[in-house]
Amino acid sequence: MRFTARTPLWIVTPVAVAIALVACGGSDGDDLVVDSNPNSCAILASNGSTVVVGSGVAGDPAAPEAASGYRLGYKAKQSNSYMVVANTPLASKAGCEVLKAGGTAADAAIAVQAVLGLVEPQSSTIAGSAFMVYYDAATKKVTAYDGRETAPAAATGYYLVRQDQADPASPAPVPASNPVGRRSGRSIGVPGVMRMMEMAHKEHGKLKWNQLFDEGVDLATNGYVIPARLGAAINSNRNSLALDANAMAAYFKPDGTPKLSGETTTNLPYAQTLQALAAQGADALHTGPIAQAIVDKVAQAVGDDAARTPITPGLMTLADLSGYKAKKRDPACTTYRATYYVCAMAPPSSGGIAITQALGILENFPLSFYPPTNPTVEGGVPSVMGVHLVSEASRLAYADRDKYVADTDYIPLPGNGLSTMLDKSYLRGRAALIDLTRTMGTAQAGNLGDVPLGRDTSVEAGTTHFSIVDAYGNVASVTSTVESSMGSFHMTNGFLLTNQLTDFSAQPVDGAGVPIANRVAPGKRPRSTMAPTVVFRGSEPGDFMLATGSPGGGTIIQYVLKTVVGALDWGMDAQMATSMVDFGAANSPTTNVDGANTSLDTSALVAGLRAMGHTVSTGAQSSGISTIMRVQKDGKWVLQGGVDPRREGIILGDGAL
Repeated sequence: MRFTARTPLWIVTPVAVAIALVACGGSDGDDLVVDSNPNSCAILASNGSTVVVGSGVAGDPAAPEAASGYRLGYKAKQSNSYMVVANTPLASKAGCEVLKAGGTAADAAIAVQAVLGLVEPQSSTIAGSAFMVYYDAATKKVTAYDGRETAPAAATGYYLVRQDQADPASPAPVPASNPVGRRSGRSIGVPGVMRMMEMAHKEHGKLKWNQLFDEGVDLATNGYVIPARLGAAINSNRNSLALDANAMAAYFKPDGTPKLSGETTTNLPYAQTLQALAAQGADALHTGPIAQAIVDKVAQAVGDDAARTPITPGLMTLADLSGYKAKKRDPACTTYRATYYVCAMAPPSSGGIAITQALGILENFPLSFYPPTNPTVEGGVPSVMGVHLVSEASRLAYADRDKYVADTDYIPLPGNGLSTMLDKSYLRGRAALIDLTRTMGTAQAGNLGDVPLGRDTSVEAGTTHFSIVDAYGNVASVTSTVESSMGSFHMTNGFLLTNQLTDFSAQPVDGAGVPIANRVAPGKRPRSTMAPTVVFRGSEPGDFMLATGSPGGGTIIQYVLKTVVGALDWGMDAQMATSMVDFGAANSPTTNVDGANTSLDTSALVAGLRAMGHTVSTGAQSSGISTIMRVQKDGKWVLQGGVDPRREGIILGDGAL
């Protein structure tokens, strides 16, 4: 490998780089772009000085802040060649340091994930799942990487509701004292995120795999300050976590009280797991002693508490773990208004199809006529018609999602697949169902042929998102999840196990006995709403414009759609589109209007929607949108970042931001 300093070809302005005289691995013959600016991956304090994330000095963004609410005053940040936006400061720093060392977006994603499993375990884990939409600038190709969990081989359609998995006609009862649910081993799927990361690294990495875990190992060994959201999650889940001795050791003090936000803690078992991953690759989780520990934990039949609380064991085996394979999918891509090319995640996620379907419906309306008011102030207040149109398009997309979308390895999409669901003429017909004066309330799924499937509205919960652009022009949009907050509450070797299988329909058939697409089956992946998204200018990949995504369970589609519409239709910058009031609807009469930012008056918006028949919820939303845009400023192309003010994340890149 040659180590040279050069200007990234996709950036027209020079960037200061230096020759790296260290062994970094990667593809032979590839140039490694290393940034020697000592202020990169830091933030700029109010007095003009730079502050290193995690340093503990005044102004350190990793210091705990309010666990919920809305941070006022955020403006878009700018860098010249690389950027990472994640929902926790320490994760952003880990990814940024990899980019600074010449790593790719794929390299940085691994470092981010390793730290998230430590400092944001309520949302993400190295034994969970993730989806990544990756743009390779050299080939101009977009790939959707699928690291979703799978059901164990022994699972049947009644895995989540019957201990014996028998048909309900069976006389065998399910003891109420030993439920099948989130806290049981039945909720835990075969993990896939690290297999997915390994696949992406082999295809797109430049740095050596074993270099990408150093930040996580250091934090787990030497200590990190418990963020506010993690502290709140430990406290709110303390009774369930108390059933697991490993969780007690990680998140509780010797006297049995929960560790608090702002306190410094370590997680030595997690450090050892990361070291094993660094040395052995993803095999460390899928074979050997850590894999056996996962299987044993899933099979646990009673809690570690004094009462020995019963827990329904799961049926995962070592063969399930060793046999897991990450997959590459064709992303859900579509043109939008003949001006943009949008690519999002394909099944088993429903998020990408819903986003691209909704855009295909919305391009039949002059949405640019209905922008928010005063967008420079926290993204502004959306207009009544803007919210109405986007919400109605969402209802139609959710209706198709609820009926048709599942793991396509088991249940194919109707017709010719993605092309049928994203067909422009079909979506024009769906758009014609929208009344400009009245909400439809609940939409019906479109007629896409004879596909006799029941409707399933299951949703997921605890998730995080990060967006990365590297100095080579590569882009990673990644949504990672543990499912509900703190997952299944089962913990081993320093990491939590998810309750991801609860994303399946609990029942395999609906009330009429019609099979549900998203039913449990051996080796099947549960449907997701995660929607990592990448947008290009023009009619094909090449001119990167935007990467975004969000946590939020079943409302992820709404958060991502409003951000994309804000940038593409309303000309908002990355921060405005991210900060803007969250709004939208699933397929129900209720339309969400985010109440997190109490400094904005949304009363006229709410009244206008109610006059059109909408049932409006003004509860505070908990999105975690992470957005990077590539824009022209002062005659040059730059990266522009937006971080969700509803969470704890920050933006980092070259130079102090």
